[in-house]
Amino acid sequence: MFKDQKVLVTGGGGMIGRSLVKFLLEKEAQITIADLTEPSDLPENVNYVKVDLRYFSQCEEICNGMDYIFNLVGVKGSPKMCAEQPADFMVPMLQFNTNMMEAARRAKAKWYLYTSSVGVYAPAAVFVEDSVWETVPSPNDRFAGWAKRMGELQAEAYSIQYNWDKVSIVRPANVYGNYDNFNPANAMVVPSLIRKAQENNILEVWGDGTAVRDFIHADDVALGMIFAVENQITKPINLGSGEGYSIKQVVEMVVKHANKPLEIKWLTDKPSGDALRLFDMTRAKSYGYDISVGLDEGIKRTTEWFTNNKEILDKRYNAFVDH
Repeated sequence: MFKDQKVLVTGGGGMIGRSLVKFLLEKEAQITIADLTEPSDLPENVNYVKVDLRYFSQCEEICNGMDYIFNLVGVKGSPKMCAEQPADFMVPMLQFNTNMMEAARRAKAKWYLYTSSVGVYAPAAVFVEDSVWETVPSPNDRFAGWAKRMGELQAEAYSIQYNWDKVSIVRPANVYGNYDNFNPANAMVVPSLIRKAQENNILEVWGDGTAVRDFIHADDVALGMIFAVENQITKPINLGSGEGYSIKQVVEMVVKHANKPLEIKWLTDKPSGDALRLFDMTRAKSYGYDISVGLDEGIKRTTEWFTNNKEILDKRYNAFVDH
């Protein structure tokens, strides 16, 4: 499907984007990455275009002539950042989503992939795809969750009005892996813990460790995206493991792979987020999708990558500090 096809990956320099580009190259696609900053160690046969997706004219320009478009651009951050800087989540994501989907439609792309989020779901023990529109997003994800929901609703609106139903929607769980944001000030739980474990003797962890999450390695998300497009899946699908791990279990894995003695300090006066977030993987598995990287192995790989690539980590664009 992708051999010699022109494929655009927005956010291609990010964690999931890197994995996606790697697998698309194996399929001999002609890849263009659109990002705010040029990725380090970019493969020679991949084009890079600097673009700001908040501006429709730039989106229209990069989508022109593309066969397949993977829109991975979003804003990630910790519960603290969600609470303190909600506009930095919501406004850019609304702009990214609206502009890119309209540009892809006008460009008559063969297929478009939209990256949604766990944030679209209401608090629940298990997240099932079709439950989304019966509820509202978790208070912890109110702004980002609604922004991502609007992208999904836009796809439905285009299907109704324009009969443009060439859109796959994926909802990744808690993603981690190489090229993640490892800044403890605003990173997600796995990369934040990995960096703090490497650079300190005392590992401070927000909450009491009881919160349960569904984690997925970036490679498995990228493979899930390709899977969704190859199978032309138009129903939203969850991309997770379907297995829950407590933050305490995650900490234990991080400590194990840090290969150093660490004292763990639980900051129980800090928020833990929702108690339980687990993905129902029934729909994705019914199509034939499953993950290949378990959490312990994934944390081991990510820790090794972090220790070997510290020098490039702070060069990436960060929505919370770069304006």
